[in-house]
Amino acid sequence: MKKLKDEKKEASQNPEVKYPRPPFPKQRQTYPGTEAAMNPLADHGQHSYMGSGKLKGKKAIITGGDSGIGKAVAIAFAREGADILISYLHDSENEDARDTADLVKKAGQRCILMKGDITREQHCQKIIDKAIKEWNQIDILINNAAFQMARKSLQDIPSTEWLHTFAVNVHSMFYLCKAAVPHMPAGGL
Repeated sequence: MKKLKDEKKEASQNPEVKYPRPPFPKQRQTYPGTEAAMNPLADHGQHSYMGSGKLKGKKAIITGGDSGIGKAVAIAFAREGADILISYLHDSENEDARDTADLVKKAGQRCILMKGDITREQHCQKIIDKAIKEWNQIDILINNAAFQMARKSLQDIPSTEWLHTFAVNVHSMFYLCKAAVPHMPAGGL
């Protein structure tokens, strides 16, 4: 009995056996995809990360904060004491965004959800305007949202996809920084 208990304890602490291991089932989702359809589900630190108040009183904007790395950042920042504004793209991501917002709120922080297309400069300005209206400050801007498709060759990349990739990954970052920086304190991130 003690041996079984020790094995269970080791499995809960040993990172080599604590998490699901490949091979994973083949999975395909249409863009933008949802976390609920993943198998296994992603680990964002929601069960393990403990904050220590390093961001107490800070206000953070996280693009793509509904899922993936953005969700993990939102959870960590909230547990460190920051209020969060999550920007996300599409109706299909509503459930993921609400789940992230619930985790932020469980950490005792405020969470604002803003759905819309960050490839549009006007929407980026609305994100910043909303943060200023709600908080009167922006301390941190995390340009996390991204678009990427896997292709076998350069010839397989449609020009419209190339342009969209830069619109999401580069242009939106410029629009958001341009709008946010005048409202950020010296040393803001």
